[in-house]
Amino acid sequence: MADFQNPQQDPGTERRLLVAIALTFLVILAFEPFLKKYFPQLAPPPAKTESVAKTAAQPQTSPAPGNAMRASSNPAAPAKGAKNAPAPAAEEKQAASESETVVENDLYRITFTNRGAQVKSWILKKYKDDQGRPLDLVNSAAAPKYGYPLSLWTYDANLRSTLNSQLYVASATGAMSAPGKLTFEYAGQGLTVKKTFTFGTGYVIHVDSDVTSNGVHVDAFPAWPAGMGDQTTIAFFNAGQVEYQSNSTTEHLAAKKVSGNGTLHGPLNWAGVGDAYFGAAFIPNDPQNVSLITLRNPIEIAKDPAKPTETQSVDVLGAAVGNVGGPTSERLFVGPKSLDVVESVPVPTITGTDKNLGALINFGFWGSIAKPLFIWLRWTYNHWIPNWGWAIVIQTLIISIAMLPLRVKQLKSAFKMQKAAPQIKAIQEKYKKYSMRDPRKAEMNKEIAELYKKENVNPVGGCLPMLVPIILIWPYYRMLEIVIDLRQAPWLWIHDLSARDPYFILPIVMVLSMFFTQRTMPQTGMDPAQQKMMNWMMPLMMGFIFFNLAAGVNLYYLVSNLVSVAQQAVMNRTKLGQEMREVALKRARKKDLKANK
Repeated sequence: MADFQNPQQDPGTERRLLVAIALTFLVILAFEPFLKKYFPQLAPPPAKTESVAKTAAQPQTSPAPGNAMRASSNPAAPAKGAKNAPAPAAEEKQAASESETVVENDLYRITFTNRGAQVKSWILKKYKDDQGRPLDLVNSAAAPKYGYPLSLWTYDANLRSTLNSQLYVASATGAMSAPGKLTFEYAGQGLTVKKTFTFGTGYVIHVDSDVTSNGVHVDAFPAWPAGMGDQTTIAFFNAGQVEYQSNSTTEHLAAKKVSGNGTLHGPLNWAGVGDAYFGAAFIPNDPQNVSLITLRNPIEIAKDPAKPTETQSVDVLGAAVGNVGGPTSERLFVGPKSLDVVESVPVPTITGTDKNLGALINFGFWGSIAKPLFIWLRWTYNHWIPNWGWAIVIQTLIISIAMLPLRVKQLKSAFKMQKAAPQIKAIQEKYKKYSMRDPRKAEMNKEIAELYKKENVNPVGGCLPMLVPIILIWPYYRMLEIVIDLRQAPWLWIHDLSARDPYFILPIVMVLSMFFTQRTMPQTGMDPAQQKMMNWMMPLMMGFIFFNLAAGVNLYYLVSNLVSVAQQAVMNRTKLGQEMREVALKRARKKDLKANK
């Protein structure tokens, strides 16, 4: 069967078309003075700032890679094997020069450039960077290399470059206030592009985009391609994540789990990129027919800001989210991961999912404890004392007082263990000659269990009060690591409770308090050598762990230790405490007598 040849692919057609265009242009030039003199109404209008001209149809280009299959299902695309009609004449639309448009409300100031119709600066007015300047969420190091916010991402790298480098015609330039709408349009090289941004009073903007190539839709996804602006150190780059929610599953993927230019198809309730404290999340109007493109690229940054010549490679993450097979319509949240803020952003309800962006805050494995702790801490801050450090102190005091019954129970259990210790040791001596594999060794455990039952002793009863504050360390750590409310929160000499103590005062005092706690707490049934090792090793080990942890975590554990010391001092003066001290002294005297013989 003979092939139907596209007329525009005829080798002579293009040459003849160029000749016709050239001759037409020469005729217009030759007759322009005559037209101006005798037919002024037919003379061409004066030039405008934005150049708009009509040209003949361009040779048809194929859709971008990755879109061929989708293009074939587009009603506007010609059927396979059919003769392609010549593309209709396209009106070119391109700005004559680069310009900027600044959109502002009470929360942000966004600077758009018409080159690529993308964002050069996205400043959050209520937040500061490490130098105390207004925080710009456009990453100044990565964006020039890998793309600016609201650029368009396509599977075809050449097309991507074209879309993000052309001069678009903007509906407004200079300054404008939100609420409002800003439109960018471009037409040329067979492409037609329109991007519309609608602004409100919150952190959310509405994004509409549509790209066609010779009348065929191109999948071009609005993107946030190069991390967040507060990522200036290795630690903050390592905190970067690609985040999305699909049905009832929420994922926060670190760089090692992200593939560059990977595609994840819907349904997606929301998807984007962020770090510990800030995020950019696209919320599609059509969650079922949306795709997420995950972006991961290397960048060299200084290991230490004080030594910029010593660099290290880190990963910068990005995301592009848009509709497949048609124009994209979605909302974009760009702002702080504040619980109040994200829970106020509605998300189209899908069965079994959240109704807002609350899951954007990654409380992690300890979320069931960390989130209620923060809500309680925030209530303390809002209603009792407007300082996060003192709010932590008050919360820790309440937790420690609530655990007082457990501490009393621990003391009683320790006393019972102390009284039963000689009998336990006698049983152990009785079976000392048998190996651990000997079946008779099981009889030892049976006798000890019967002794515990007889004396009403719970061997682990004294551990629970010690475990509770240790268990709460991890939710506290997680809370302080991700909750933006404690970012740059001051307390006394500390400027940021989410960062380490600059003078290491809190971890040092915490270690000293642990030494004191270990010495005052009864060590039941423990060998003196083991007791001495615990008295030294436990505080030093905890000090090593806490040395670089957030100051807020150190503050929590220090206050907990100080309350424990005070409670132990009071309990040591009770009748039960005095009895325990007498038993301990008698045992020590017996050991001294044996040692002297």
